[in-house]
Amino acid sequence: MAQNDRTPNIIYIMSDDHASQAVSAYGGILSNILPTPNIDRIAHEGAILRNCFVTNSISTPSRGAIITGQYSQKNGVYTLQDPLDPDHPNVAKCLQQAGYQTAIFGKWHLHAEPTGFDYYNVLPGQGRYNDPMLIEKGTWGNDPHANPRTGKVYKGHSTDVIGSEAIKYMENRDKSKPFFMMCHFKAPHRPWTPAERFKDLLKDVTIPEPENLLDTYEGKGEYAELLRMSMEHLRQTDVKTDIPTDMSRDELRHWAYQLYIKDYLRCIAGIDENVGRILNYLDEQGLAENTVVIYTGDQGFFLGEHGWFDKRLMYEECLRMPFVIRYPKEIKPGTDNKDITLNIDFAPLFLDYAGVDKPSQMQGESFRSNLRNEPPANWRQAMYYRYWMNADNDHNVTANYGIRTDRYKLIFYYGESLGMTGTKNESRTPEWELYDLKEDPMEMKNLYNDPSKKALIKELKTKLLELKQQYDDEDSKYPTMAEIARKYYW
Repeated sequence: MAQNDRTPNIIYIMSDDHASQAVSAYGGILSNILPTPNIDRIAHEGAILRNCFVTNSISTPSRGAIITGQYSQKNGVYTLQDPLDPDHPNVAKCLQQAGYQTAIFGKWHLHAEPTGFDYYNVLPGQGRYNDPMLIEKGTWGNDPHANPRTGKVYKGHSTDVIGSEAIKYMENRDKSKPFFMMCHFKAPHRPWTPAERFKDLLKDVTIPEPENLLDTYEGKGEYAELLRMSMEHLRQTDVKTDIPTDMSRDELRHWAYQLYIKDYLRCIAGIDENVGRILNYLDEQGLAENTVVIYTGDQGFFLGEHGWFDKRLMYEECLRMPFVIRYPKEIKPGTDNKDITLNIDFAPLFLDYAGVDKPSQMQGESFRSNLRNEPPANWRQAMYYRYWMNADNDHNVTANYGIRTDRYKLIFYYGESLGMTGTKNESRTPEWELYDLKEDPMEMKNLYNDPSKKALIKELKTKLLELKQQYDDEDSKYPTMAEIARKYYW
């Protein structure tokens, strides 16, 4: 395919654990503390998605969903330990076959060698923040997983290194062809290590706290007490100092929040700076008009809400992904979209812009027309979510699935490991939660046992089963789930 005005370049920029609460275009208590002018620029010159959601809020499964356009049960990437089969269809292969140059830089985190890319230079696993090692295409070796011994060390902070590698690729590409480039930053993943130049940023600033930092989990299930992702569970390596032993739970939450959130935001500062470098390069080379630019995170993240950090749950903070997109030829500046969009929709969108038909195995849908404020009449009114890692060794989260509509959210903590990798073989008593997102946007009041909600709950459970069937996730492989459904579903 020759480059022409009808075949746009596509640049997909993604960070790890960047919550929408920490993108100033979304507003919120942090927007004036650490503005993100370059990420915001994409939104102002294009569109911002208010209801973009992850289908499985954890890094590896989300990345699998993004590149395949499929839920975990279809692409085989259920947990952090599951590799994406190199032979599995993915969007890069589709674009490659259509004549696009394809490349990926930074955090891959799908374990097996990347396929569908003409060039890659990726971190092994999580990778390092400082002086990162990258593995270049042609040096992977015979190990099915990334072998750090085959990599090359790059001096500097990983965010700067990955940004520079992406720009170098654009400089040296075949300029007669369109390109698809994925630029994946490691930051701001735990342990939140910023570049040296940002170490004193916000040093003397008191960061505003979320209203529910001191949540006591009244009305929530046992799962909330079992979690190990509260401020008091942060480690010395997270806050970079010794943990006090003489503080109350509430005092420790206030103290730990200030330390961790500052390093988190310092990491964001480096990301925004590098997004600006990429945007400036496009301007300088005259590429901005014919390039689709997307910025997102691989899922949402708790920034102290409910006293938590991390993700994995179906709460708004970890369900919602930041997503801004610019394509000057087609998207009106300042577009603000509230349609329910999923990470399985990204691959179909890329293909739509490239003029490539969506393969039948992809479960997502292109939202190109939604970005023109012309949503299809049958666009989804509810989304399905599932997190499979029951009782993982680190965060001890209970496996759960659920449904979210524009107003309500129903969550089922089914509590079975089902033989998934990275989980303990442990069963937990199933529990339900229901939230009214209009009346209770912070999800503080569980309405599941409210007698007045019985009809609503029945309606949501029926729709939830329809979504499970639609996405081929009916648990037919797991007899235990049939027994749980019999005892606890209705």
